[in-house]
Amino acid sequence: MSAADTGFMLICAALVLFMTPGLAFFYGGLGRRKNVVNNILASVFTIGLETVLWVVVGFSLAFGQDHGGVIGGFEYVMMNGVGASKVGPYAPSIPFLAYALFQMMFAIITPALVTGAVAGRMRFKALVLFVLFWTFAVYYPVAHMVWGQGGALAALGSVDFAGGNVVHISSGVSGLVLCIVLGKRIGYKNVNYRVHNVPLVAIGATMLLLGWFGFNAGSALAANGLAVHAFATTALSCAAAELSWMMMDVLLSKKPTLVGACTGLVIGLVAITPGCGFVPLWAAIPIGFVGSVICYLTCSRMKLRFGYDDALDAFGCHGIGGIWGGIATGLFASKAVNPALRWDGLLFGSASLFGAQLLSIVVTIAWAVVGTLVCVVIVRACCGRRLRVSEHEERVGLDVSEHGERAYPSFTGLDD
Repeated sequence: MSAADTGFMLICAALVLFMTPGLAFFYGGLGRRKNVVNNILASVFTIGLETVLWVVVGFSLAFGQDHGGVIGGFEYVMMNGVGASKVGPYAPSIPFLAYALFQMMFAIITPALVTGAVAGRMRFKALVLFVLFWTFAVYYPVAHMVWGQGGALAALGSVDFAGGNVVHISSGVSGLVLCIVLGKRIGYKNVNYRVHNVPLVAIGATMLLLGWFGFNAGSALAANGLAVHAFATTALSCAAAELSWMMMDVLLSKKPTLVGACTGLVIGLVAITPGCGFVPLWAAIPIGFVGSVICYLTCSRMKLRFGYDDALDAFGCHGIGGIWGGIATGLFASKAVNPALRWDGLLFGSASLFGAQLLSIVVTIAWAVVGTLVCVVIVRACCGRRLRVSEHEERVGLDVSEHGERAYPSFTGLDD
């Protein structure tokens, strides 16, 4: 074991955990004033729930002995055999427990991403139950299929360096399905859902930006040149995406916005996540730039065209951004960057990786759709078919109706 690698991975794990409160602030600022407590808590509660689940059984199901290429076993229940004094099969230079803790941070933030799609209208009890069941039905199987030994998607030759499929596509697609099942917010298309706190959005986005370097660079699983490369591609992609979104703001809305710049940053981070350790440095520019344009059009045009109410654009940013990132990895990946690749990307003469990426994306989408619908059925059975708050509770705001709290108690009468 390497003390340097271990220290690096612990720092990266802490940075990734830092992303969940960053997401909470980001979503809290994007939503309405009367729902900011609910939006923040929807992310923060996953720290408690997912940490306990991960230690009890989650790590074992995601990274235990393979069963059918879809799920792990129960040999690591309660972290049995996952110690601080031994290495595991996934990272040869750090303690097995350090690897498990790093992966736990991914399990924490992924279901929190889903909550942005249903902001302002889902009962908190139903949301907690949904996240609980979704973690077992979607996250653990997808994580095993992509990263676990013997996983079906890894066996195809597809790659996902830091969570394009596992984190972003799974959560974004699930958020889309859930928001369609719940239906639109009251007054949707007739009410101007303005961002209620722009500085809070900026604080959240910059917290995400900081944590994402641990997210991507840490996925090298060692303090080495590959980690440096993933760090560099991450920085370049988010920079290009920020500029791209600001350009789209100016072209279509005539003014650049801080919320738009922050959103572009996040999309650039999402888009480079699956390929940050596989693509050349220069490729990070088109990955971020093009990804931001695609997500901008999804959030501003496609959502209106199809009429679904993805409240905080979880699908528009994470689902679409993750899909583009997976496709771009199939285009730009190079064995010169990472010899662990089975094939080069399409631009370097091989179509095999590109095909494997497309297939893995389709499988992830299908798994997320079916898994989400199954979870909806189970939660409805547990909650008397009530996933959504009443019309009165929605108009009052979920902060008061679900939690009995106000984020800004000195501001009265400003939510009408």
